[in-house]
Amino acid sequence: MLTLYHCHDARSFRPLWTLEELAVETGGPAYELKMLPFPPRVFQKSYLEINPLGTIPALFDEGKRMTESAAICQYLVTRYGPTSLAVTPEEADYGPFLNFLHFGEATLTFPQTLVLRYRFFEPDERKLPQAADDYAKWFLARLRLIEQMTGEQEYLCADRFTAADISVGYAILLAHSVGLAGELGPNVRAYWERLSGREGFKRAKAVQLKAAEEQGVPVPKIGVAK
Repeated sequence: MLTLYHCHDARSFRPLWTLEELAVETGGPAYELKMLPFPPRVFQKSYLEINPLGTIPALFDEGKRMTESAAICQYLVTRYGPTSLAVTPEEADYGPFLNFLHFGEATLTFPQTLVLRYRFFEPDERKLPQAADDYAKWFLARLRLIEQMTGEQEYLCADRFTAADISVGYAILLAHSVGLAGELGPNVRAYWERLSGREGFKRAKAVQLKAAEEQGVPVPKIGVAK
């Protein structure tokens, strides 16, 4: 059985969403969800014994550990396929699939983590409003590509919903958490409605709330996106 260590609506939501999409489509692999307070390296120091990085996600499959959310999504849809969530090397859009799978993390999520840190999480004397504003603008500038593409097509590649949409979709989820939803373009907003309306997404949101309640883990006020 797979084990996923997860914080509410954090990067680990990507693999959780992927697991629930797989469950909808194929029944998916069985998994155990372990909820942690955010950030776990501060509020649950014993987690460092499981993942010395102190970051989430951490996925364990047959004793093998993975810690990169986009890589975990790729792993799940290839190892536990065949599934429409994966784009294979034989398909014309294999390159765009890999590109957007990693674009969602490296280009769209990274700047928002600095907004989250320097606008919300640091104590007042260490907050950096200018840095937070600059990285918010960075994110919105990079999002222009998605605004353009989603005005021309429903999903990012292969004429269907894939793990690449999960990766980019998480970045849009995070934008709601850090107060940037009002600056999203109309095409991205419509794209988000398509993504958040999916059964797999709704299941993932419900699963994390239920697990948090059962495991006695509080839901953070920051980082809860609707």
